[in-house]
Amino acid sequence: MDKGKRLSVKRGWLIFGYAVWQTVKWLFIFCFIFALFAGGAVAGYVASLVKDEPIRPRSYIESKIGEYDVTGYVYFNDDTPVGQLRTDEDRQLVKFDEIPQVVIDAVLAIEDDDFFSHMGVDIWALGRAVKQKLLNEDTQTGGSTLTQQLARRVFLSLEVSDSRKVREIFLALRLERFLSKPEILTAYLNKVPFGNGSSGYNLYGIKAAAKGIFGIEDLSDLNVAQAAYLAGLPQRPSAYTTFTSKGEYNEKGIELAINRQRLVLRRMLEIGVITQQQYDEAMAFDIRASLAKPEKKAYNTYPYLMLEAERQAIGILLRMENPGLTEADLSKPEYAYKIEEKREELLRGGYHIYTTIDKEIYDLMREIASDPDNFSPDHEEKGKEQVAAMLIDHKTGAILGMIEGRDFYEEQMNYATQMTRQPGSTMKTIAAYLPAIEMGLIQPASILDDAPIVLKDGQKGFHFPKNSGGNSSHGGYNGLVTAREALNRSLNLPALKLFLEKVTIPTAWEFVRKLGITTLQPEDDYAQTGVIGGLRLGVTVEELTNAYGAIPNGGVFNDAYMIRKITDASGKVIYEHKPRPIQVFSDRTAFLITDMLRTVITNGTGSVVRREYENKEIPIAGKTGSTQSYGDVWFMGFTPDVTLGVWAGYKKPIHTLSGDARYRAQHIWAKIMNEVTKARPDLFPTREFAQPQGIVKATVSGVSGKRPTELTRQYGKLVTDWFNEDYLPKTDEDGLVKMQVVEYNGMPYIAQPTTPADFVREQVLVVREKPLDVLFEEIEAAMEQMPASSRRPLSYFIPKDAANSAPSRVDPRVDDGLPPSPPTQLKVEEVADASAVRITFAGSPQEDVVGYRLYRSMNGGPFVKAGDSIYHSSNMRFVNYVSPTNHYRYYITAVDVAGRESDPSVIVTWGGGSPFQQPTPDMPQIPPSGSQTPELPRQDGGGSAQEPQSGEPAAPTAPLGLTAERTDIGFSVRWNANPVDERVEKYRIYFSEDGSLYRRLGEVNMNRFEYVAPLAKGFIRVTAVNAQGESPASDPVALPESE
Repeated sequence: MDKGKRLSVKRGWLIFGYAVWQTVKWLFIFCFIFALFAGGAVAGYVASLVKDEPIRPRSYIESKIGEYDVTGYVYFNDDTPVGQLRTDEDRQLVKFDEIPQVVIDAVLAIEDDDFFSHMGVDIWALGRAVKQKLLNEDTQTGGSTLTQQLARRVFLSLEVSDSRKVREIFLALRLERFLSKPEILTAYLNKVPFGNGSSGYNLYGIKAAAKGIFGIEDLSDLNVAQAAYLAGLPQRPSAYTTFTSKGEYNEKGIELAINRQRLVLRRMLEIGVITQQQYDEAMAFDIRASLAKPEKKAYNTYPYLMLEAERQAIGILLRMENPGLTEADLSKPEYAYKIEEKREELLRGGYHIYTTIDKEIYDLMREIASDPDNFSPDHEEKGKEQVAAMLIDHKTGAILGMIEGRDFYEEQMNYATQMTRQPGSTMKTIAAYLPAIEMGLIQPASILDDAPIVLKDGQKGFHFPKNSGGNSSHGGYNGLVTAREALNRSLNLPALKLFLEKVTIPTAWEFVRKLGITTLQPEDDYAQTGVIGGLRLGVTVEELTNAYGAIPNGGVFNDAYMIRKITDASGKVIYEHKPRPIQVFSDRTAFLITDMLRTVITNGTGSVVRREYENKEIPIAGKTGSTQSYGDVWFMGFTPDVTLGVWAGYKKPIHTLSGDARYRAQHIWAKIMNEVTKARPDLFPTREFAQPQGIVKATVSGVSGKRPTELTRQYGKLVTDWFNEDYLPKTDEDGLVKMQVVEYNGMPYIAQPTTPADFVREQVLVVREKPLDVLFEEIEAAMEQMPASSRRPLSYFIPKDAANSAPSRVDPRVDDGLPPSPPTQLKVEEVADASAVRITFAGSPQEDVVGYRLYRSMNGGPFVKAGDSIYHSSNMRFVNYVSPTNHYRYYITAVDVAGRESDPSVIVTWGGGSPFQQPTPDMPQIPPSGSQTPELPRQDGGGSAQEPQSGEPAAPTAPLGLTAERTDIGFSVRWNANPVDERVEKYRIYFSEDGSLYRRLGEVNMNRFEYVAPLAKGFIRVTAVNAQGESPASDPVALPESE
């Protein structure tokens, strides 16, 4: 039985074992089948999630990881930053060996403490995250490793989904295959966001975060507390951001970030990367006190400068790719897309732009431009008065500072570099005087004629330019002036004549282009008034200042530049400015024009600068300029070391400046120079303009610019000035001549032989390059072809020195064979203090009238000629000095070119005395040949007519030995001098065509006489005069026949 029991028990165990085996087997089979189904389902699910995910090759992954939108920066000339280029991001790259261990420890402690041990995915963290998701637990952790976060940021969107999570895992595994742990960590710390920085930019990367939040450039300067603060930010950068987008402190974000920092420090302590002491010190550290100070974005602080640096850098990068491109090309519509492409590259490529701008100078210039007290109040129609300025170191071409406009938020255009405006008289220097001096055509003492010029006009037929001092009644023509005076006073006509007649337009523009002016257009080749600003487009402030900079630089032109170099994100220099100096004109020419521009300030139109410029130890020179009605005003000035150009006006040229604003450019120039010389005296080491070899001083004729003669010295017209010794005058004076002339229409003409002597004056006259009588014939011919509304009287065009000009034409009036009619409408009126009377009248209508004589009777005495005769003109009046106790009667006669005198006019009276007789106005006659010629009483210094004296000794005897001979320009007469005891004071020369009626040609104090006039034939007589009277006339002598 015992055996049976044992068998039974054994069988039972066998059955149980079999049953267990079968159960386990089938359970395994079931689980295996279930696992296959579950695995398939999971695999299918996973496959469905990643079915659209491409298999990224290694090269692609590496390129994307290394791809950054890197922030670029602009720098002042001392390498301090102006600010970052225009973008909402601030991203600065860091290398792995630049990341301190404390930063790595802080980041890994809070984000992925197993980073260096896992293969890209943390299984336990992932399982924990799955459990939390399945059970819908309150605490949800991402479970993503640092590698997964990098994969998500580079390759995926930030959406929260199972699909993104699965793709993230696969990408993380792939990243770990292709990249090392240091490469992954460095990429992560360069790409994650850290919120806003102190200037409001979005911070990307640990380096930008350290600078933007703590103001720390070097990561090794971060302490444990700061490293922990930064490490906590990437989880929720928008919530933890330290600053707002405006660069202001964000208190709520700072509080949240500090709480997050404490968690990071606790994790660092837990995993043993910091000690308890370090933890305690970090917890006690005042993180708020270490935050960077808020600052404005560069595009808020320096908006003009940042945009200009951006614009110029784009142009440089494009021209590096295509050297044939010009600045004009880049303004064409077809290049717009290239500019935009290059702008995107510049803003996101991490470029560093190093400028020549001096921060201190730029700031003070901007301060002057921003001060409303320096300008007129804003005008409802005209808007804001604008200003632009450019300060250049002309020795290198470096732009040190500029004013681009007054308010960027009202007008974004850079008025200094982008605006073109008419240059006005500032163009005279570089298009007329500079090339003329360089070509040896003029020197500072050369004589130029500020007289009218006739220019063709497409609208009115002809055009007569005038000076700015001209008005509706006179063109402001000054006559003969030196080149220095013409430039000092900014006279238009001398500059026009140099530009058109001596230098010529093509040569002038070629010269100007060598000085960097690029805005001249093909139409300007025909711009007759281009030298005074009549251009198609105009010039920029930058280019005009640049051109003037060659003058103090000894004629060497350095093209102005603002960008000295550009580096890429790695620091490699991809562009560096290389100076290319060009000797455009000689140092002698530079000195001469500098000295002329110096006197523009001391003696000329730069008077405001002279008064307001304070630093007299630093020499200055410059040129003013203005356009019609002061739509633009300029001042281009320089010292030996820098050149400063200033423009002022309104946005639209039709809006003009008024009052003191017409001198705005000079005011601003002086203000800038006063501030710059005080703030930066180191920029002004030179205390005088250098005088090169070959510059000498010489005295020349003030009427011709040639070597003076004795006649020049007698005339008193001498000028002393600087010369290039190669162009000293080599010929003698030929601009002075003695002539006898008569005035007609305000102009001198050679007197006709029959013109009465009292209307003929002998004097030393100036021979002009173009005689005025010839010029006025041209003017009259031009006006005949112009509309009546555009014509002006000839008096408008008469230069101020016309009376001293030698004529080349004989008086054109033709004798009509009849005596003229007497003047009419006589009126006598008392002058203010009753010491004189003014007799006005209407002239005779005959065209051959040469002038008028005034006759006076005092207290009933005989009528005698009173004072000097006057010429027929628009100003018909005599002034006669009187005594209120006497009684005066007056009449006037007209005289024609043949010497015929009209009947007396009506008689007018004045005075308080009573006439004691009523004289008849008998006409004095010039005696016929062979009789003594009486001297008519003349007005003395006081203006009263003097009565002849009686009882005096006899007059001198008649001169003897009279001879006459022809000359190239007239004739000369000689005779024997009278005896010494006759005390002859002068000799009078008379002429008659037929020997009957003589008229006086002139007087001399020697025994010879020269007459300049084409007299065909006639007879000459001479009388001698001493204190007792005039001698009888000599025997007549006939003029020799012309050959």
